[in-house]
Amino acid sequence: MTQMSKHILVIDDEPNLRHMLTVVLEKAGYTVSSAADGTAALSLTETNSFDLILCDLRMPGMDGLAFLREVSTQGLDSAIIMMSAYGTIDTAVDAMKLGAADYISKPFKPDEILLKLGQIEERNRLRQENIRLRNAVEETFSFQNILAKSESMQNIFDTIQKISDYKTTVLITGESGTGKELIARAIHHNGDRKRGPMVAINCGGLPQNLLESELFGHVRGAFTDARKDKKGLFQEASGGTLFLDEIAELPLSLQVKLLRVLQDEMVRPLGSNQSAKVDVRIIAATAQDLAEGVKQASFRDDLFYRINVISIHVPPLRERREDIPLLIDHFIDKFNKRLHKAIQEIRPDALQCLIDYSWPGNVRELENVIERTIVLTERFEICRDELPDEVRSGPAAGDDTWAVDSISIKANTIVLEKSLIQRALRETNNNRTHAAKLLEISHPTLLSKMKAYRIS
Repeated sequence: MTQMSKHILVIDDEPNLRHMLTVVLEKAGYTVSSAADGTAALSLTETNSFDLILCDLRMPGMDGLAFLREVSTQGLDSAIIMMSAYGTIDTAVDAMKLGAADYISKPFKPDEILLKLGQIEERNRLRQENIRLRNAVEETFSFQNILAKSESMQNIFDTIQKISDYKTTVLITGESGTGKELIARAIHHNGDRKRGPMVAINCGGLPQNLLESELFGHVRGAFTDARKDKKGLFQEASGGTLFLDEIAELPLSLQVKLLRVLQDEMVRPLGSNQSAKVDVRIIAATAQDLAEGVKQASFRDDLFYRINVISIHVPPLRERREDIPLLIDHFIDKFNKRLHKAIQEIRPDALQCLIDYSWPGNVRELENVIERTIVLTERFEICRDELPDEVRSGPAAGDDTWAVDSISIKANTIVLEKSLIQRALRETNNNRTHAAKLLEISHPTLLSKMKAYRIS
């Protein structure tokens, strides 16, 4: 769309200002419509499509904030700039929260409003370009709602493709928050069983008696409050997949029953002397070391070997940092829609801070950090100073999360040097000369190490 075709709506109760803006904007190549209040403007938005709207804040009848509230319910896609001679930071914040793209105080010169419109148009152009690029990236690196470009995750995607059509039992391991359930759902929805149900249960989330009833069902009178027959999750998932999350928490007595179901494909509800045939694929997950559980006698070895036919280990986020920018873009889009925000981008220093953080809570923690930051920010971009303190400060020196999986002095020296350089740059607001003094090395040496460690 060229500038000549840009359609602007001017809303202001002052006829002189409406006339002035109409003349200035038409001279600049815009098509201009005008309204004296919010009510008249709403009528115009119902029959016309506007690229940009200039709206006064204080007007008789429906004022600017009321107009913003109303158009937000209509899903209007126009960028709205608020104007006011009574401007305060509070009213600007209120307007931005309601969906305004920007704010300008009266009186303003014609060049000021044209500059503001140009900035909004450029911002919208970049936003559309970002959306296009993000969509292209998601097509390339997305698999069943999982975003990743790292080699380790691409290998997992390949494994899912190979095993999804088979009924073989799968054990998914990995730290809390790495997305084990997403992997399980990808296996289910990518295979022949996608037409059947996908049922999930957390084995550590219920007391033993309730867990047994949930898994295997019960008949009327099997225990107090069992007033009618109830199907268990094995029967509910028949024809599909049963996902047993945190299987290491399953009590030993139920491990025996689970093993029997896996062997016989028959389920006997509590209180019944009849067994029912089930056709279920089992996918189990745990953040614990089941092999160690077998050694400690907290997990049955025969059940372990039965469920560990195919094992998928989901690496922690700190071991696949190249996936972090993809995930950040995805979460920004997600929470922009959910929270009705308009975050355009993340600043490079904020992105680097997120990439460098160790993420003990993995993808779940990253998602929570992005949501929190989007809720609190009043800008169109995520800046470093808006990130949580623990993310900005990073792991404390001596934290085990900085250690590599090696006792090599050389390897650990590299990790330590990189972390100290990043800390010095943060403390000096990226002043490399001052950072070099803090580190007690020469400026050329600092630049050389930054290049070697890919520190921007």
